[in-house]
Amino acid sequence: MSSSSNIFTNYPLLCALVAFTMAQSIKFFTSWYKERRWDIKQLVGSGGMPSSHSATVAALATAIGFQEGFGGALFAIALILACVVMYDATGVRLQAGRQAEVLNQIVYELPAEHPLAESRPLHELLGHTPPQVVAGGLLGIVTAVVGHLIILSAS
Repeated sequence: MSSSSNIFTNYPLLCALVAFTMAQSIKFFTSWYKERRWDIKQLVGSGGMPSSHSATVAALATAIGFQEGFGGALFAIALILACVVMYDATGVRLQAGRQAEVLNQIVYELPAEHPLAESRPLHELLGHTPPQVVAGGLLGIVTAVVGHLIILSAS
């Protein structure tokens, strides 16, 4: 069955964590490149290029496929989970972010005496565009493939 005997050698988990870290790091450094300032929120925030959620679930599904077989039930579960997460990122979460943008603009235009005028702005960068999701997915797959090649060369 599974060749991972502890959490520190769990290939699918490590691939998912590496892919997540790489995606967030890419956002952090591209944000600095564009704005010439460090934005620490980019290391943990959602939204942006590439999608770290997509990178994480794509790496997890691919690594499970390599480890357990692409024809098995575990890979099927991981693949469906990845598809749901990626669909959600471009659907519900993206639309919620766009709605937050509109609501923030409405609140900004309220008169100062309105009870909602001092409301904290809603978080607008929630979801991803399809290219951001595809980029994250590809990053996750590449991460798992590289991890698989490292394991093969070590054996």
